[in-house]
Amino acid sequence: MDITQQFRSEHDSIGNRNLPKDAYYGVQSLRAAENFHITGLTMHPELINSIAEIKKAAAITNLEIGLLDKQIADAIIKACDEIIAGEFHEEFIVDPIQGGAGTSLNMNANEVIANRAIEILGGNKGDYSLVNPNDHVNCGQSTNDVFPSAGKLAVLKLLIKAQIQLERLYRALIDKAQEFDDVLKMGRTQLQDAVPIRLGQEFRAYSEGIRRDIARLERVQDEMRSLNMGGTAVGTGINADEMYIKRIVPNLSLVSGLRLIQAYDLVDATQNLDGFVAVSGAVKTCAVNLSKMCNDLRLLSSGPRCGFGEINLPARQNGSSIMPGKVNPVIPEVVNQVAFNIMGNDLTITMAAESGQLELNAFEPIIFWNLTHAVEFLTYAVNTLTDNCIVGITANRERCQHLVDESVGTITALTPHIGYEPAANIAKEAIQTGMQVKELILKKEILDQESIEKILDPYAMTSPGISAKELLK
Repeated sequence: MDITQQFRSEHDSIGNRNLPKDAYYGVQSLRAAENFHITGLTMHPELINSIAEIKKAAAITNLEIGLLDKQIADAIIKACDEIIAGEFHEEFIVDPIQGGAGTSLNMNANEVIANRAIEILGGNKGDYSLVNPNDHVNCGQSTNDVFPSAGKLAVLKLLIKAQIQLERLYRALIDKAQEFDDVLKMGRTQLQDAVPIRLGQEFRAYSEGIRRDIARLERVQDEMRSLNMGGTAVGTGINADEMYIKRIVPNLSLVSGLRLIQAYDLVDATQNLDGFVAVSGAVKTCAVNLSKMCNDLRLLSSGPRCGFGEINLPARQNGSSIMPGKVNPVIPEVVNQVAFNIMGNDLTITMAAESGQLELNAFEPIIFWNLTHAVEFLTYAVNTLTDNCIVGITANRERCQHLVDESVGTITALTPHIGYEPAANIAKEAIQTGMQVKELILKKEILDQESIEKILDPYAMTSPGISAKELLK
């Protein structure tokens, strides 16, 4: 077959290249794909959709102010709509981690949109006299305002999804807190017996941590709403029409359905990426809370015979290829691993944001790669934790009560009534003899049965604000 039937030739400032005739990407995308074979993976779909939304908003704006012919603008808009609907994503061939501060992705988008627009107008791919990637699709823009803005849109959309899953987890924890409110158990500090606590109080404490995480993620969403669109290369707006600069962000809000604002200082917004660090910090904090909670769930469910055994996690799969009947806490384990990954991503994001120089940070690609996946992994982890673990947890009520009865930790509640030193002596004797604290106090006739029952009432021991004198009235 004649090579001209399989390939088309395109040129850039470096020279000519043949590329597949049916490809929607162009020569600059091809060079980037060859230069940056790093992950072997594709760009995050939300980043692709977000950059298509930006190109659509730019075409609408340039049409409004008379910088684009209506036929060309309509073709660009239609091409963008198709990409936003999930078409042509396979034509985005550049690696997510790339040099050039995102120029490769921006040009990949420009070329795909231009070639699809050319096709819509009845032309042949590569005929950039009809629709040009730079002059038409990229009109009024620079990679330096398009790429960070696309990153912010993508992260914002993912944060909204993460918040929905965290709200589901919060409600599930509240339900468990209410279900377990009457389950008395031993609290532990430094993994040693402490004082009694209700299992419901522990789950309510977990829910409070998640409530704060939801509030943090909601606050940092505002960091992603402020865009440097209109700033072009360094924030000064060079080559962008004055009316375009005023209209681009409002139009992008309409296209994306998101509440967006233009940054107060476009130079600052082009140079500095601290907003992404703030988001990553909030996501990391949430991961820390989730991981700590999952550590607790694994401890509390340990056993079934030789561990704490105070709660039961839903059995999700066989736990061993050699030990019959073993069931492992696989859902908390996977959440722990997601949390470790998020913490590592946060360090990468921090270093990349700090490493920018002067008017631009060239390391946005690694920030967006790590942050989009951090938020997405968090969302998936919370989803499986809620559905496959939290909602199915049950309490071993008898086991919890047995551990309370056998513990010397209840002596703390008796200290205000009998004194610290006598209480300490009873605790030592209970440990040495194996007798229960109640038994020893009755045997020594320190308190009567009625007084002991009042003092060791589960709610009296676990509810603040009830005085010792009040108990014995």
